[in-house]
Amino acid sequence: MPDPARLAKLRFRAWHRGTREMDYICGCFFDRFHGDWAEAEFAWFETLLREEDPDVMGWAMGTQDAPAHLAGDLMASFQRLDYVDTSR
Repeated sequence: MPDPARLAKLRFRAWHRGTREMDYICGCFFDRFHGDWAEAEFAWFETLLREEDPDVMGWAMGTQDAPAHLAGDLMASFQRLDYVDTSR
């Protein structure tokens, strides 16, 4: 489990992407899954958050192929979008 400051920073960055759509996609993904993550998953998410919103949106929606360094099981989970809760 990462330290509380790292978790707070990741949660803030996930929920403050710049557009409401990306806030919901990244923020809900983080909230839903981070409790099960090990260091590798946290590192993957930090890498994802460094990417530009239009690219991340394209990967999430499946309109663009994710780059090799982000492809895999986590990206597949990210692309399902079944974790998004817009009732906030």
